[in-house]
Amino acid sequence: MHIAIPIWEDRVSPLFDAARRVVLVEIEESREVKRSEESIGASYPAGRVRRLVDLGVKILICGAISRRLDFMCASAGIQVIPWVTGSSESILQAFLAGKLPGPEYDMPGCCRGRGRAGRGAGRGEGRGEGRGRGREKNQNRESRGKEKL
Repeated sequence: MHIAIPIWEDRVSPLFDAARRVVLVEIEESREVKRSEESIGASYPAGRVRRLVDLGVKILICGAISRRLDFMCASAGIQVIPWVTGSSESILQAFLAGKLPGPEYDMPGCCRGRGRAGRGAGRGEGRGEGRGRGREKNQNRESRGKEKL
């Protein structure tokens, strides 16, 4: 099985959508067999997913990822473990030890376990859940709807 970790310097890239390189690790029987650094190449989403598929990636361990790329990876049979932060080496060791996902590796502000399986469903105050602008900051629940009177 191949896993890919998008990198920026020696750390997990904070956003997969902008990453240029991945550490590609071949795993057999929970042990690392081979490791290489590969270029992602394409900047457009379908090209990024196609590159991962061509590399034989089955698991992508990354920081933030857009919903579009997350969906495309899932459609291509790639399991995504998102919202991870740390050095690529410590994240790889955590994965091999079965510690991912885990709170000690979560990106700051990550809401794993709430909403859309940790992907920040946007259900906070004033967000409107994608159905309009939501409430203005100065508007509270009591005053909502009174303007219609």
